[in-house]
Amino acid sequence: MNILKHKSLAAQKHELSETSRQLDLIDQSGLVRFENNLGASGLFPLMPLELDTFQINLGKMCNQVCNHCHVDAGPDRKEIMTLETMEQCLDALDRTNCSTVDLTGGAPEMNPNFRWFVEQLTAKGKEIIVRCNLTIIVANKKYNDLPEFFKKHKVQVISSLPCYTADNTDSQRGNGVFEQSIQALKMLNKVGYGTNDSELILNLVFNPSGPDLPGDQMKLEQDYKRVLKSDFDIEFNNLFTITNLPISRYLQYLVASNNYEAYMDKLVNAYNPLAAEAVMCRNSISVGWDGFLFDCDFNQMLDLKVAVQGKHITKFNLEEIQNREVIVNQHCYGCTAGAGSSCGGATT
Repeated sequence: MNILKHKSLAAQKHELSETSRQLDLIDQSGLVRFENNLGASGLFPLMPLELDTFQINLGKMCNQVCNHCHVDAGPDRKEIMTLETMEQCLDALDRTNCSTVDLTGGAPEMNPNFRWFVEQLTAKGKEIIVRCNLTIIVANKKYNDLPEFFKKHKVQVISSLPCYTADNTDSQRGNGVFEQSIQALKMLNKVGYGTNDSELILNLVFNPSGPDLPGDQMKLEQDYKRVLKSDFDIEFNNLFTITNLPISRYLQYLVASNNYEAYMDKLVNAYNPLAAEAVMCRNSISVGWDGFLFDCDFNQMLDLKVAVQGKHITKFNLEEIQNREVIVNQHCYGCTAGAGSSCGGATT
């Protein structure tokens, strides 16, 4: 099975591997400025609410090279969070009342200190989310016990499954991904994840393969549950719909397929002020693999660091973070279109 279809944009030395080029392209869209719509909604400048979640990127290394990846992750990416930076994250967490730590990547499990970090977070009583791509569980024997490890630490697992059919999933994520994802889901179900009588949470993520907004989250969840149960005897808790943002490889896809302008028009025309009130950057902070701080994972990938003096985890200052202005740009339309989009799915 050939999961790896392409090299990352960084490995190709593609012009859109440069964040400055991405921002230039986004800024040149000629559309209504996002901050203008925020202002009309009474939300500009966008200010944070109480900080509740640390989302931590453990590295850009991944066993997959998905077409839509805004991280431009892949096996050729060597950026990995060090143990020292993880310790600095733990120190910063101790200075907050954050209840949730959301671990992402790349494939966060590929960080050599991943399990140690989860153990430390468990000891601190944090609710831990791991964004697992599923195939990592079956890709290598050393990851086969991840379901048991997740269960031991009561980790909430969130995994992308773009469709409940092989063709649609593999077209976005690589040949063989659907089959391996189904195998991994069965392994998670076997230890109790996603079943009705279990406290072990397994949530799936849908994002469109083409230049479209996600469909109705509740309706899609019903369809996923029906098909996955009937065809594969798989259960899960919730389905989250996430809008693709025009960043990195998805931006490259939009440009190459001549869909960029139409897609941006679609996002702008679907702007929802209620969704803007609920964007995830208001109650979370994003920590890059190198320890720099961002308002969200998407700003991280565009290198738009937080608007405070202490921009690195070593200089984390909760008062500064709580009183900052959230940095916004045209890509933010993706989180505020239609029913809204966050790492937890639709917001309205």
